[in-house]
Amino acid sequence: MTAMMKAAIFVEPGRIELADKPIPDVGPNDALVRITTTTICGTDVHILKGEYPVAKGLTVGHEPVGVIEKLGSAVQGYTEGQRVIAGAICPNFNSYAAQDGYPSQDGSYLIPQGLCGCHGYKATAGWRFGNLIDGTQAEYVLVPDAQANLAPIPDGLTDEQVLMCPDIMSTGFKGAENANIRIGDTVVVFAQGPIGLCATAGARLLGATTIIAVDGNDHRLGISKKMGADVTLNFMNCNVVDEIMKLTGGKGVDSSIEALGTQATFESALRVLKPGGTLSSLGVYSSDLKIPLTAFAAGLGDHKINTALCPGGKERMRRLMNVVESGRIDLGVMVTHQYKLDNIVEAYDLFANQRDGVLKVAIKPR
Repeated sequence: MTAMMKAAIFVEPGRIELADKPIPDVGPNDALVRITTTTICGTDVHILKGEYPVAKGLTVGHEPVGVIEKLGSAVQGYTEGQRVIAGAICPNFNSYAAQDGYPSQDGSYLIPQGLCGCHGYKATAGWRFGNLIDGTQAEYVLVPDAQANLAPIPDGLTDEQVLMCPDIMSTGFKGAENANIRIGDTVVVFAQGPIGLCATAGARLLGATTIIAVDGNDHRLGISKKMGADVTLNFMNCNVVDEIMKLTGGKGVDSSIEALGTQATFESALRVLKPGGTLSSLGVYSSDLKIPLTAFAAGLGDHKINTALCPGGKERMRRLMNVVESGRIDLGVMVTHQYKLDNIVEAYDLFANQRDGVLKVAIKPR
């Protein structure tokens, strides 16, 4: 009989449910990882709401922490029983896109068609878990191209300490990296959810000396102080654009990071940006954006707008875990709730509705 596992699957907009699915077979370049901890992402909520389309019956989730259960015959340098993580983005690093410097946008979408994933470019196609292939909110996940995508967890680090590395930390830090931050810069981060908090921490590590955090939740703004924010602004209590322009003497910020994905936050991030500054956009948008003419200086302001999908791969994961291991950042404080996989529908309800001060939920299959 085929061995079965529990997995959270997309049924239809508004419904993600727990179901039984076969444990995946392992190909020569794959690894089967037994999940010890995973989590729910804001992108999963977009999937739940039907704002981001995925196939019905797909296992959702893209943030794996676990133990290697079985290795493919061609995978070298790893052992079964080893604790590992894999990036939310797990590209084929042999692809043209990867070798062109954009592995997150590679040709993985071609594989289900029986074609070579090395050929082709498509936005977000390096994101496979819970998008193109079965994801991590399950008892097991199959990691493709395992030798390039698995990263061993350093001894002494807990699951919760590295749980942010596959996506939230990688995404937030990429937002800071894409903001072209230099030592001494003034940076604003719009939205202090988990990704925004990581962007705040990343801005501090990159040398920004004045970091302004914007959110409508005082609890999150308090956490942003711990992550490196120097000034916090609650948009419920003030005109954020006016306040930021006052703080910068009318110049505007060197860099702004948008970490939510709404017209309001994107527009505000542009309005406070100095001429020649960089807007780093991390949000997942669910409708068209409009660029205000004056904020864009009619296209003559030397502004730079960078978008990103977080990098994956074992080297990216190694570097992020080095930051955690060094003690320069503690992201374990973001794990505010814990649920068993059996109760993942309840966890989705909590997270999607942002109740009880939730930031991130640790999902434990066992």
